[in-house]
Amino acid sequence: MTTGVRRRMGVEERRQQLIGVALELFSHRSPDDVSIDEIASAAGISRPLVYHYFPGKLSLYEAALRRAADELAQRFVEPHEGPLGARLLRVMGRYFAFVDEHGPGFSALMRGGPAAGSSRTNAMIDEVRQAAYEQILAHIGVQDPPARLELVVRSWVSLAESTALLWLDGRRIPRAELELQLVHDFAALAAVSAAYDAEMAGILVRILADEPSDGPFGELVGRLAALVPAPRAAG
Repeated sequence: MTTGVRRRMGVEERRQQLIGVALELFSHRSPDDVSIDEIASAAGISRPLVYHYFPGKLSLYEAALRRAADELAQRFVEPHEGPLGARLLRVMGRYFAFVDEHGPGFSALMRGGPAAGSSRTNAMIDEVRQAAYEQILAHIGVQDPPARLELVVRSWVSLAESTALLWLDGRRIPRAELELQLVHDFAALAAVSAAYDAEMAGILVRILADEPSDGPFGELVGRLAALVPAPRAAG
């Protein structure tokens, strides 16, 4: 049986503990509804001690968002092996797992929460988007993207973000279906762009050359083909 003696934490260890506790609370409730007293109680310390490590709730909130942003950016990291469609599907699985587990915290990060308009918060959001953009380009194998490819990838990252925010409002679409749909959205954006630009067409052809017929991109082709009406027999 353990005793009630608490181990004394170092300064950085205590700071990290408080950030973790705050992030956990912000992940289940709006940051506006979480008080310093609750954070102190969950951490097993006094309210004044919280202020010893953080000057106020906003600074602790921003530190928690920093950790959330770093973790969210890591969800886009994926080994460069296998077809692109399968890689993107795994990325979306991890991305939506984070959104599912940290709903209010994700919303606070992307919408600004109590720190709306804060230059630090805006910078964190931009870092997540840029990290996602760079990871997707790395998967495609392009270092200096043409303008249309940049537009496709940045549009898709923005679409994933806005889709996740809308999904949190009721979760009315099964998560797995939405993850697959977003992979299909990427393929659709790339295909439309390829129809207008020869360079994009070459990139898309190279991507599709490695895609199996039973992969996410192949499934999209099958779904679209099923929508095309059968030709009517000649009169």
